[in-house]
Amino acid sequence: MKIATLIAGLVATAALTALGQDGVIQDVKHGAKKTGEAIKDGVETAAEKTKETAKTVGRKTKETAQTVGEKTKETGQTVVRKTKETVDDTGEKAAGSTRKTHHKSRKTASKTNTQTTEEQGADRESNTPVLSPTP
Repeated sequence: MKIATLIAGLVATAALTALGQDGVIQDVKHGAKKTGEAIKDGVETAAEKTKETAKTVGRKTKETAQTVGEKTKETGQTVVRKTKETVDDTGEKAAGSTRKTHHKSRKTASKTNTQTTEEQGADRESNTPVLSPTP
């Protein structure tokens, strides 16, 4: 009977160990399932956040590009306007200086003509033979 009791004790111990391990295995499976679901939820949340961020970045980039385009257009228009003003001012100044130059050149030409005429008159007098009185 001692052997039968020993065998019964071993069978009971083995059965209890098997049942205990089965509970542990179930706990591990359940924990793994919860962890897997948590990871899946985290990945889905990260994907949603990434998608939202990408949309925001795209929108901000578009707004920035439009702003830069508008500023570039304004700058171009300003450059054109300033260039036109400069050309107009230069044209007016050039027209005024042309008139002054023309007026000055006419004055100079008149003076030169007057001097030339006077010199010619003086030359004529010196070229004319001087009549000396004969005694």
